[in-house]
Amino acid sequence: MWRCPLCMNPKNQHYHQDSRRDYYQCGGCQLVFVPPDQHLSAEREKQEYDRHQNSSDDPGYRRFLNRLLVPLEACLTPGAHGLDFGAGPGPTLSVMFEEQGYCMDIYDPFYAPERQVLAQRYDFITATEVLEHLSSPRQVLAQLSDLLVPGGYLGFMTKRVKNHAAFSHWHYIQDPTHVAFFSEDTFIWWASYHGFALTFPGQDTVIMQKPADVSKKP
Repeated sequence: MWRCPLCMNPKNQHYHQDSRRDYYQCGGCQLVFVPPDQHLSAEREKQEYDRHQNSSDDPGYRRFLNRLLVPLEACLTPGAHGLDFGAGPGPTLSVMFEEQGYCMDIYDPFYAPERQVLAQRYDFITATEVLEHLSSPRQVLAQLSDLLVPGGYLGFMTKRVKNHAAFSHWHYIQDPTHVAFFSEDTFIWWASYHGFALTFPGQDTVIMQKPADVSKKP
């Protein structure tokens, strides 16, 4: 039996199967995940990402990203320093924040792998349409938390698991690079475990604030 890649719980149950993959649900944090032996290779994964056509010149894509930018910006102080993690082949959210006067860095393991940005500390970190691609969400989320200053913000965009009936017909699982599927319960578990404040400003957006007093972290 596979351990959950987010909370390491060994008590998982088979949740769904389609023509290509199996999906398990964690009995602890409720993450739904694809077992690692059914993940794409890094080369195949990048081939899928190379097909993406996202651009900062696309007004539709900007409207999509505004669903996170607007509520997150309301939390920030002027001049805050941010990181767009998993920016992809056409960084856009970082450009939009820069246009609002924020200092931004970007990181992407395939397209912007400059690891020096991961040695800094940030007031806020965004990851849009990233969590569902993570084969090791436990390690990545811990890393992002460590990069935040006390009181800093994590802003995520990812579609959320609703129930089994919806999952079985969900377009989101058709993407072969999607291997981790969060629900509200999953985010609630992670935020509670790490002492983060949590809000859901939209159906696919999540904002979490790191404790200002890190000594209070469980």
